[in-house]
Amino acid sequence: MNRRQLLQSVGMGFGGIALAEMLGQTAAAGSSLQGCHFPPRAKRVIFLFQSGGPSQLDLYDHKPLLREKTGEQLPESVRAGQRLTGMSGNQSSIPLVGSPFSFARYGDSGASLSELLPHTAKIADRLCFVRSMYTESINHGPGVTFMQSGSQIPGRPSIGAWLDYGLGSEADNLPSFVVLLTKNKGGQPLMSHLWGAGFLPTVHQGVRFRSGVDPVLYINNPPGVSAPNRRQMLDGLRQLHEHQLVGTPDDEITARIANYEMAFRMQASVPEVVDFSDEPAHVLDSYGPDARDPGTFAANCLLARRLAERGVRFIQLYHQDWDHHGGLPGGIRNECKQTDQASAALVQDLASRGMLDDTLVVWGGEFGRTNYCQGLFNASNFGRDHHPRCFTIWLAGGGIKPGITYGQTCEYGYNIVQDGVHVHDFHATLLHLLGIDHERLTYSFQGRRYRLTDVHGKVVKGIVA
Repeated sequence: MNRRQLLQSVGMGFGGIALAEMLGQTAAAGSSLQGCHFPPRAKRVIFLFQSGGPSQLDLYDHKPLLREKTGEQLPESVRAGQRLTGMSGNQSSIPLVGSPFSFARYGDSGASLSELLPHTAKIADRLCFVRSMYTESINHGPGVTFMQSGSQIPGRPSIGAWLDYGLGSEADNLPSFVVLLTKNKGGQPLMSHLWGAGFLPTVHQGVRFRSGVDPVLYINNPPGVSAPNRRQMLDGLRQLHEHQLVGTPDDEITARIANYEMAFRMQASVPEVVDFSDEPAHVLDSYGPDARDPGTFAANCLLARRLAERGVRFIQLYHQDWDHHGGLPGGIRNECKQTDQASAALVQDLASRGMLDDTLVVWGGEFGRTNYCQGLFNASNFGRDHHPRCFTIWLAGGGIKPGITYGQTCEYGYNIVQDGVHVHDFHATLLHLLGIDHERLTYSFQGRRYRLTDVHGKVVKGIVA
């Protein structure tokens, strides 16, 4: 008897061992972790990603000096030779432009917020505003990819995939990583690699939920196929895959088996989680009038809470159309109208259910906007270009210090002058709150051990409670 025959004769062989691991209900199969590295502060993450780069200068980072100097040229001493995009780099004039919106301070924390965010203002004392985020990415594709995967180049695992690989799933009948996109939105395109598994086994990739009859594509039985028929087919298919696995050990085979089994269980769980009929009217009203319209940002925020309740570990929302190169005053007002109430309601809803303490909520985009006008100057109807040197995000719950503003930008809103937070630092802190040492969550691929934070990143201890 050779070695392969011996292994095949022991129980189900390697195929059975791999399958048992892969189909475990709570273990992180193949993970580099055996539980957390230290006690976690958060169990799950809801990331409200605002694609396109919201203008921090018109929402969170009040700069009175820009109003005083509107129409004047950006001083070279402030720009300091930093690169501009191709969209404004050839302008003969780079005029400063202040925000047309009023700002006020809110809560005991005195957080400064724009008039465009009245609902966020009401929860200011629950939030941590980080005004000193920065990135190397100056264009959308690399910028969004960097924020979601720690690399500007597509192909690396996304945050949710890393978490599923490292921590496994708490949900028996739902994916650990779910993606929700606001429907009917323009703006920069969003590609599936943003929630992909990269070089990790595909079982860790995000599952996109859609509005409409089929929230998850291809999980329902086709006409004429009953549930017992589907179960019989899957059992036969699994036997074939197990046979293939014995002769060809491959993570993708076990991932395929696990995905088929999850899809079968989701036939019952998905219709239940997307059905809001059991939600009280006052809860629906708190998220705003759009909450009753599946696929809107408001409805997705409520769905995110329902998914979190059912054990989904990472819930990624994407809301597009913040890319205001022109017509910013009207454009940003419209986006805030769609997102402000629901974002605040989500935080309040989680808090009322005792879930905010162990749920980390993040709001932010891939970069910020310039303090100068793109194109011809018009103080009442202008646009702002991309600005990677400083932008603002906010975080709530999950071990974050509430009611603080971290970091500071210069009086022109162009450079960071205190406590800069790089994208890798943000990722390191997110993992830390989930009980993970970012330097130890690694995966070997093509002769190198990769991690979400690449070879960089430090935990931002100043925002950790």
